[in-house]
Formats: sequence, C-alpha cells, structure tokens
Amino acid sequence: MRTNAAIGIVFNQSRTKVLLVKRQDVPVWVLPGGGVDQGELSTTTVVREVLEETGLNVKVIRKVAEYTPINNLARFTEIYECQPLQGVLKKGAETKEVAFFSLHQLPKHLFFIHKEWLEDALKNRSEIIQRSLNQVTYWNLIKFFLKHPSWVIRFFATLAKQ
Repeated sequence: MRTNAAIGIVFNQSRTKVLLVKRQDVPVWVLPGGGVDQGELSTTTVVREVLEETGLNVKVIRKVAEYTPINNLARFTEIYECQPLQGVLKKGAETKEVAFFSLHQLPKHLFFIHKEWLEDALKNRSEIIQRSLNQVTYWNLIKFFLKHPSWVIRFFATLAKQ
C-alpha cells in the first residue's frame, strides 16, 4: 500500500536546467517520482523512481520540502533535490518522454503544482519547507476537468489500475 510520495528535482550541473518526464497516462510534464512502498525510505523511493522513469542514477543532495494534503486528492509528499551520477536518459514504462528543460523555457503543459515545487527548490533554503497542499482542491480539479476532460479520465483510469 502506498500512502506517501517522493519527488526528485534533478538539475543539470550548472543548475540552469531541470529534468522532467512526460507521463504516459496523461500528457503533462512532471518531476520524476512516485509512491513510497511500505517499509521503504522516501530517499530510497526517489532514487528508484528517478531511475525507473528517466534512466539516470541519482543521489539525494537535500530535502527541499514536505507538503501535507488537505483532502483525499493528494498524499503527503516529500521533495528532494538530486544530483545525477550516471546513466543515459531513456523513457520508462510510465514515461512518454524524458528531457532536461531550461529553467527559463519550461514546457507549456508542466503540471502546475510541480512548477511550484520547482520554484521552492530554487529558493535554496537551508530549512525544509513545510506547508499544506492548498492548491489541490476539488474546485481546482473541476476546473482542470473542464479544461482537459480526456486527461482527467485517463488519469483516473490509471489510478483504478493501481
């Protein structure tokens, strides 16, 4: 059973680009990551998920943030800044595309909350950011559904399979 999520923010060496994946189920760009398996450390999860989704082995540099859900639409999420160690970019079973993007030219369909998480990482704070996921609401889901109905249907179909 997966109850938490761990997300990796992987910058290039000069911190001018960030690694993103385009999901297979919904055509949006996101930061790599996924659910923490029972008994697994979130740091282990983020390293595993980045490898599975991008082909890169990474090491965790620092914990950026912890976000707490305010409803059942989200789950407790930990964000980690990671450094690439080795590997070659390649898509995984859950990813349609993998690429580094300039911080000044992010893709149009970057999931909004992931953009906020990236902005938090770029603040480079020494303390861990802790806040609620106030943006993940039923009203925002309805607005997103109206804007992209087929994406939302595909997303929930994927959730039903898990």
